[in-house]
Amino acid sequence: MVSQQSLPAERSAERRGRGLDVRGVLARYGTLIALILLVVVASLLSPRFLSTVNLMNVLRQTSIVGVLGIGMTFVILTAGIDLSVGAMLAIVVVLVADTLEKTGSIPLALIVGLAAGMAVGLVNGIGVTRGRVQPFVMTLGMLGVARSLAFLYTDGVPIPVLNNDFLQLGYGYVSQVPVPSIIFLSLLIVAALVLRFTPFGRYVYAIGSNEEAARLSGINVQLYKTLVYVLSGATAAIAGVLYAAQLAVGPPIAGEGYELDAIAAVVVGGTSLFGGQGGVIGTFLGALIIGILGNILNLTGVSPFAQPLAKGALIIAAVWIVGRGQRT
Repeated sequence: MVSQQSLPAERSAERRGRGLDVRGVLARYGTLIALILLVVVASLLSPRFLSTVNLMNVLRQTSIVGVLGIGMTFVILTAGIDLSVGAMLAIVVVLVADTLEKTGSIPLALIVGLAAGMAVGLVNGIGVTRGRVQPFVMTLGMLGVARSLAFLYTDGVPIPVLNNDFLQLGYGYVSQVPVPSIIFLSLLIVAALVLRFTPFGRYVYAIGSNEEAARLSGINVQLYKTLVYVLSGATAAIAGVLYAAQLAVGPPIAGEGYELDAIAAVVVGGTSLFGGQGGVIGTFLGALIIGILGNILNLTGVSPFAQPLAKGALIIAAVWIVGRGQRT
């Protein structure tokens, strides 16, 4: 027989149990729920939103930030940050455009762009690991250096991209799916497999969870932290190629603010800024949320001056929802 005094305690425990279940659902599915709600709202606000043409346009526009977000996810999983990805993108854009203008060789332009992005990422990684500079400070400084180099290289003058074959990387389709989206999704699948099934992925999570414990367990922390910044540089280079191909021009101003969108996609996707928790699938969902939000604001004629306000509010709300789910 249950005493009357025990009933309030049992009811309280039952309520706590229900609360934990809700938090668990938010932790696991919060970003997906936010995306579904945004799609429903967008479809109600504009009948053009669900058209095939518009949805393919959203995928195309999301691809650049999504590719940046893949590399950013690896960095943040190690409890780091990379504020220089937008400036790295600019360097790649101007180098690729200039190489195409001078040689007309697409393979050479791709190699030059990829090498430049990875080289800047390597400098970031060495500065963070060997130089013991805080990631925020190191990559913030590199943001200024890389952006300045892009302007110095071009004298501030955009370089036109006239190679039609190269432009197919930005405007082409494969079975009605934009080429940039195919590249983004392919990289996403590879990154997800690497994080889940390879030693490199396990080391990334281990370093972000407890760097000292990872070091004591025999993981070469300096090597793998450097590699994630090189990877971030590589994805910034790929994003730069897509940028140049979509805009048909190589401006030194390219990528301004993209680092914030990439970080937002990662964090909205549920990856913890403290490292060790999250993944690229969440980043994919976060990038879609940001892309859909920008799209529906354009479709409904919202002032460009108000759009950052709406984007910022959404990011805060999404992170709050996911964060409540992670606090158990």
